[in-house]
Amino acid sequence: MTSFFRGLMACLFALHFCSVTLAQAPNAEAMNSLSQFLKQTQSGRAQFTQIVTSPAKADQAPRKKTSSGTFEFQRPQQFRFAYQKPFVQTMVSDGQFLWLYDADLNQVTVRKQSQALGQTPAAFIASTGDLKVLQAEFNLIAEADSEGMQWVKAIPKQSEGAVQAIRVGLKVQGQAIPVLTALEIVDGLGQTSRLSFQNFEVNAKLASETFQFKTPAGAQVIRP
Repeated sequence: MTSFFRGLMACLFALHFCSVTLAQAPNAEAMNSLSQFLKQTQSGRAQFTQIVTSPAKADQAPRKKTSSGTFEFQRPQQFRFAYQKPFVQTMVSDGQFLWLYDADLNQVTVRKQSQALGQTPAAFIASTGDLKVLQAEFNLIAEADSEGMQWVKAIPKQSEGAVQAIRVGLKVQGQAIPVLTALEIVDGLGQTSRLSFQNFEVNAKLASETFQFKTPAGAQVIRP
């Protein structure tokens, strides 16, 4: 399985719901924007580009791998990542189970969602729309604006988790509702994944079958 897919999977295989303790920070507007995004965005659709950067080694520079695809979500707890390049891979959460499909291997891995989500980017995107629901697992720190976005950094309180930190980038200027524009994830091995979202459609009308995974014919199904 490719490293960019493993990078996102590592962020998803944790606990279930997560929470946030608000930290003192100079940019309270960023925290307010995150709260507005959670409350006012019940669904969304976008294209994404993901760049996974591995830590530099003594004898070589950091390695980068790029992938792209589409992303859709609907609260509570439903989302679909459909990787299209360079390999076809799909991640679907239907509210009860998390399905991971690797077309190259023709293999599907299924986990109970209650065992797979928690201190993860998905918790920010597809959990309930109340910031107070995010109250036990993360410390949130509003950072200075950069790249035309407001930024909030989330640090898990459980240091042994799969995620070291998550940064959420929101575009506010000219928007009625803050728009999710970037996610940066640093995993336990120091690998960084940055997802940049384009053409984000706020409160998109999504068909119910969007989050229903159908196992391809002949695919091996693994239930850890």
